[in-house]
Amino acid sequence: MSMKHFLQRRHISFEVVSHPQAFDAQHLAQALHTPGREVAKTVLLRADHDYSHVVAVLPATHRIDFAALSTFLGGTTLELATEAEVAERCPDCEVGVLPPFGSHYGAQTIVDQSLTEDESISFESDSHTEAIRMKYSDYYDFEHPLVARFARLASN
Repeated sequence: MSMKHFLQRRHISFEVVSHPQAFDAQHLAQALHTPGREVAKTVLLRADHDYSHVVAVLPATHRIDFAALSTFLGGTTLELATEAEVAERCPDCEVGVLPPFGSHYGAQTIVDQSLTEDESISFESDSHTEAIRMKYSDYYDFEHPLVARFARLASN
């Protein structure tokens, strides 16, 4: 099911924004002419070396602080999932695309606290040429993610 259809069926307000092809959140922010702190980067993580997964959502300008996120999750060992794992979890998306709805993909969603400060967030829909922009409050009310401080500003 497409991400647009998924959101429409749940009566969630959102805007679809077509853009030039972008393969990471920083380039998505540039394509959308939106500050990187308002573009959600979504990362699939494997927890405790098994098939349990976590969807981490953070600003495009940041990186995951694995120690902080592990501590928040009670000492869970976290590793980046492979591209194959992302494709397996998200068969309705282009390869490499992971929308910030872990609940749709059988995973817990965790959002970095800094994203909660923005009125709206933008993120990849289900392709590298289409984004979705919606109010953060609507996203939160629908997804009910855990919220924690686990992102650090990325250094160049």
